Amino acid sequence: MQTINTQARTLYTGKTHTTGGREGKAISTDGQLDISLGAPGSGKGTNPEQLFAAGWSACFIGAMGLAAHALKIKLPEQTAVNAEIDLVLNDGQYSLQARLYVALPGLEASLAQQLIDSAHANCPYSKATRNNIPVSISLV
Repeated sequence: MQTINTQARTLYTGKTHTTGGREGKAISTDGQLDISLGAPGSGKGTNPEQLFAAGWSACFIGAMGLAAHALKIKLPEQTAVNAEIDLVLNDGQYSLQARLYVALPGLEASLAQQLIDSAHANCPYSKATRNNIPVSISLV
């Protein structure tokens, strides 16, 4: 486990209170998030894999926006990321794996790939998962 970097400037702290695990409830301290949780496929609420997919895809688009700004271009209006987070069981151990499908309509493929590569290098979610879980990122 790594220690918290107390020298870094904290820009934001997301705070939640969760009870009941995968069959529980999660509420943010600011009240903006108030969701029921349910095991995947149960139909009782969202699950951690969906929340992770939503957070990573949103962050990834933000990181592509920063890369586009550095290149003095705009992201296409229809920019989208479809994220798939798998909960897997291998040899009795649970883990995750991920696929990101990035749509940058109207951008030339090499420029789009440059934005994707920059985003993956700089997105905090990408950094957190690097060398920790299998990740595939595709331009679609």
